[in-house]
Amino acid sequence: MINFRFIPVTPHPLLSQYVAKMCVFESSGRLPTLDRKLIVPNANFKLTLTYRNGIAARIGDKTFIQSENELSLTGLVDLPVILDPQEDVQTGTIIIEFNPLGAYRFFHLSYAEAKNQIIELADLVGNYAENLQSQLAEANSVPLKLHLLQNFLIKQLEKTAPDPIYDYCINRISDSKGLLTVAQLEKETGYSSRWLHTKFSEHLGTGPKNLSEIVRFKQFYKVYSTGVKSQSLKEHIYHYYHDQSHFIRAFKRFTGSTPTDLQNSMNELATKHYTF
Repeated sequence: MINFRFIPVTPHPLLSQYVAKMCVFESSGRLPTLDRKLIVPNANFKLTLTYRNGIAARIGDKTFIQSENELSLTGLVDLPVILDPQEDVQTGTIIIEFNPLGAYRFFHLSYAEAKNQIIELADLVGNYAENLQSQLAEANSVPLKLHLLQNFLIKQLEKTAPDPIYDYCINRISDSKGLLTVAQLEKETGYSSRWLHTKFSEHLGTGPKNLSEIVRFKQFYKVYSTGVKSQSLKEHIYHYYHDQSHFIRAFKRFTGSTPTDLQNSMNELATKHYTF
């Protein structure tokens, strides 16, 4: 039997506003072949360090390999991800997830090009990342690796300034649980939908409408992942979606399955990753 766990880590106070969650993932090997190793979009960017073994991830029709001791950034993902250790041996990965408010404060890149991609950090920020990656490989403990990573992020944060309009919009979408419309954002900010879409593309890699759709589904999937009774699920469906067909389209888009098919192949990886 394969054993795995997510060990939560408390971010440094200077990072806590921008980091949705931080953890260490440990696994004794690959999950059984028939299990769905599904990671559902949650609107977060991910910085990952594979310090033991590597990770293979499929996003849409593209496969990404993150080798051992490699530091990579995953852009905004709006497709289901299938994830598994590269080799069937012990695996250790540090995962730092940035909320939509935070990624642009740490990394200067084309977020539209990073969407649904996993990119080596050295390709994004150059020599600094290469040096950091070497230090991380030499660090002989997970706490030391976490310390180095957080120091790097704090230095990156010091180089950027907040964007008040963008931050306002992100907070409004989050507070509304994805139910806020672009028309409402236009009214509240005084900026056009085109301007807002450009701003979101610069800082996030997608527009506010798509982000709202991901955030809305996130509310439902959190409940779905806990295995609650069908009646409670129905209440959540009709709170966030116009009708059943609207919901089914969203479910297939973000999981690649129907609710029934996914329920029959769910495993702890899919649920624990979403709820830890």
